Amino acid sequence: MTTGGNGAALGRLMARPDDDIPVRTPRVPAREAAERELSDPRYHQHDPNPIQRALDWLWERVDALFTAAAHTTPGGWIGLLAIAVCVLLLAIALRLRLGAVRRTPTTSGALFSDAPRTAAEHRATADRHAAEGRWSQAIQDRMRALVLALEERTLLTPGPGRTADEAATEAGGALPAYADRLRTVARTFNDVTYGGRPGTEAAYALLAGLDTELEHAKPDLATTPARSRG
Repeated sequence: MTTGGNGAALGRLMARPDDDIPVRTPRVPAREAAERELSDPRYHQHDPNPIQRALDWLWERVDALFTAAAHTTPGGWIGLLAIAVCVLLLAIALRLRLGAVRRTPTTSGALFSDAPRTAAEHRATADRHAAEGRWSQAIQDRMRALVLALEERTLLTPGPGRTADEAATEAGGALPAYADRLRTVARTFNDVTYGGRPGTEAAYALLAGLDTELEHAKPDLATTPARSRG
């Protein structure tokens, strides 16, 4: 036997008998080991927080919705955009046509809602509002001044829950020459207070002029209730 042959035989004798057998780890322990490794915090320090995950999910749903709409709309995304523009233009046209959306009911409410004040006090407040260009508030206080002045002259029976329309109707009975103008300023008061319409300088001037005239107006004794005559 040659020297080379002896070396090869010695190598085979010294070799481990399982060198050619692959190392196999059981499936369950391997999975558990992988889970333990992946649960290490260093693998999750850059993960999104719960809020970010929720937002991501929401945007995915929105994107899916718009994508589905684009696929079912003639023209795809261009067609969907055209529809959106048409809806927007329609909304603008309706807004311009119908005017401001009324935030409060159009029915008339009580004329007075705060603590009792005199006609002079309401006039002074109205003048301050008018001087600062706050025409809606000026109209409201001047109308209250007008009604209170008629109550102070006993031309109207005091009524805390009276509406502007009721006051105008009753005052028109005592002062028939002013009945139409009283109804007009009552409507103006209702439009400003309950209809959401802005007051104007012209409307306030009409109301203030009527209030001034009524201070010197003589009642029609034939139509004034007996208890209101003085």
